[in-house]
Amino acid sequence: MSNPLLEMQGLPPFSAIRPEHVEPAIDQVLADNRRAVDEILARGEYSWTGLIEPLERIDDRLGRIWSPVRHMNAVVNSEALRKAYNACLPKLSDYGTELGQREDLHGAYRQLKESPEYAELGEAQRKVIEDALLDFHLNGVDLAPEKKQRLKAIQQRLAELQSRFEEHLLDATHAWEKHVEDAQSLKGLPETARDLLAHNARQKSLDGWLINLEFPSYYAVMTHADDRTLRETVYTAYVTRASELGDKREWDNGPLMGEILALRQEAAGLLGFANYAERSLVRKMARSPQEVLDFLRDLARRARPAAEKELETLQAFARQELGLNELQAWDLGYAAEKLKQSRYALSSEELKPYFPVDRVLDGLFQLTSRLYGVRFTEVKDVDVWHPDVRFFEIRDEAGKLRAQFYLDLYARAHKRGGAWMDECMSRMQTAEVDQIPVAYMTCNSNPPVGGRPALFTHDEVITLFHEFGHGLHHMLTRIDYPSVSGINGVEWDAVELPSQFMENWCWEREPLDLFARHYETGEPLPDDLYDKLRATKTFQAGMQTLRQVEFALFDMRVHLEYRDGGSGWIQQILDEVRDEVAVVRPPAFNRFQYGFSHIFA
Repeated sequence: MSNPLLEMQGLPPFSAIRPEHVEPAIDQVLADNRRAVDEILARGEYSWTGLIEPLERIDDRLGRIWSPVRHMNAVVNSEALRKAYNACLPKLSDYGTELGQREDLHGAYRQLKESPEYAELGEAQRKVIEDALLDFHLNGVDLAPEKKQRLKAIQQRLAELQSRFEEHLLDATHAWEKHVEDAQSLKGLPETARDLLAHNARQKSLDGWLINLEFPSYYAVMTHADDRTLRETVYTAYVTRASELGDKREWDNGPLMGEILALRQEAAGLLGFANYAERSLVRKMARSPQEVLDFLRDLARRARPAAEKELETLQAFARQELGLNELQAWDLGYAAEKLKQSRYALSSEELKPYFPVDRVLDGLFQLTSRLYGVRFTEVKDVDVWHPDVRFFEIRDEAGKLRAQFYLDLYARAHKRGGAWMDECMSRMQTAEVDQIPVAYMTCNSNPPVGGRPALFTHDEVITLFHEFGHGLHHMLTRIDYPSVSGINGVEWDAVELPSQFMENWCWEREPLDLFARHYETGEPLPDDLYDKLRATKTFQAGMQTLRQVEFALFDMRVHLEYRDGGSGWIQQILDEVRDEVAVVRPPAFNRFQYGFSHIFA
């Protein structure tokens, strides 16, 4: 059978890739790679060109074949593709652990590091070797045979569980919907939001409006709907996704969380760490779990006075202006939006006409061109996975092609929530290979509806700039070796720097003037609206900071304080964290952790 994954030259042929191609391609490339590793070691030439470069090439081939499969599983998920994807996870896990535990391969790297050539290598080349030696240790190369086998089995099982966690969340998110036929129920929603819900209904051949749990729909209801019962219904559905309180018990992530944490703890113990938090920090800047906890608690102490004052202000406003004597979790976003309108005479909706998608992209590209001396060109007729996807090239001032990227902006069914950048191909430059980086840029923003172009909220503009920062980190690298180019080889608590840097431009007048123009009139963002926008930059910043600290403390503590027996202790730790730092307590039925894919998927 012809297999486009194995025949791929350059960019992935997305339209030709079928689920039945996936497992045979992975089987083939893993077999090829195993033979190649044996041949490389048999030659005994433990030099950069004799050992590292050929290993980087075979690793890159595997990455390029798996990348479109992994990406399509996230953005055009189907039962057949999911089955093929999951069939490959244990094979990839076995291969990675097997190489990481090969003593002869480890010995080859050590021999190269101890050779005279090592001192002559560049900084990036030395880091490739040092990182690989650390990986050998973290994969258990030093362990006794029975412990190696146990660690290998743990890694395989974790790959399966983490994938299943994500699938449960995706299925639970897309299974829930609420059909609304009475326009009065949607009172308060702006026209763009109502158009989105009408669009959702038409896609299901329904009259009226359809609310789902994709973020643009969920956010619109929670922020604007006057109907408190509707907000409560949608909130409850959202925060109980993939839990024992959700629609289907088979999507309950509770048992998966317990097993994931148990296996991570066991793996850390096999490698000589007291807990998984210690193991995790090996590749991060922070030196110990205690350093992280001290930092977070100090941040919480500093933010709490502001957060308490913000909450008091919100509660008083809700009582006096909205008739809400007791704020519930489903009231917070709604009341905050009303308070912002009252205080700053500005609503999120008022800004959207000034952020049409093409102008936002043009401004982002102009800004990046000024910062880095590159230029952007959209390329048509590139094979993509969905009609909404666009493709761009980045060239330097001399016209040389530096990078390419896919842009998938809008929320839709069968697409994972959130926003992210992922690697399609990494930069690799050797005597035999000339490969530029290619990125996937993915968001879940408001799509074009109601005959208008896609109009973004300011938050969606920030998200796009944020992910583009990650993309630039990957695409503008000057490092020639994939294992340490772009985001690879970077301490993971430092990888957010380029994205945070790009976010800041969304608040400055000069870059906003590049793109913030009304989609109908071309009028630039008026000074009064800009001043109001700037004034909102720190709106409820104390409460938002404590919310992030809550997530981070929970993450650290569940990996630092593993407790035997089921998964009930996970909720107990989350409750303790909220007692310590939160000023807003969610209802008892809230199952936030069951959808916390950042740490469990």
